[in-house]
Amino acid sequence: MHDLNWAQRYAAFSREIMMASIIEALRRHLSPFTCGETINCHHNYVSEEHYEGLDLVITRKGAISAKKGELGIIPGSMGTGAYIVRGLGNTNSYCSASHGAGRVMSRSQARHLFTLADLEHQTRGVECRKDRGVVDEIPAAYKNLDEVIAYQQDLIEVVAKLDTLLCIKG
Repeated sequence: MHDLNWAQRYAAFSREIMMASIIEALRRHLSPFTCGETINCHHNYVSEEHYEGLDLVITRKGAISAKKGELGIIPGSMGTGAYIVRGLGNTNSYCSASHGAGRVMSRSQARHLFTLADLEHQTRGVECRKDRGVVDEIPAAYKNLDEVIAYQQDLIEVVAKLDTLLCIKG
């Protein structure tokens, strides 16, 4: 747990640096620019939490924390937007919600099934890579984000729906 906590603190610090860098760049190029509340929402991590009288180690693989009032982000695919959500604190899910739409097919299936033309069509209007290296991320390889959000009404409330304008895949 010591090493795991160290690695998670390192990752959190890295996210803080990235966020500060992005905000500073926006301030330089978009004047005036103000930034309200930021959301630090990570997934695939471990947290020590207390539920029903028990001290537990919760592993959120493919999940985000959705504690009461906590803001989170649930993305779809590179072309389907994302939701800003607020946790409802549902202890039946250990105060968790999905971290994204989730895949309906494997990466290899998507690479086999879809073409570059399909990728270009499904990401029309989104500034993103449109090459063979990201065909496996095509929107049709993912579940319907609106349905995924609807299934979680007992876990989260929707604050806003965001449209995808830019998607950066490394």
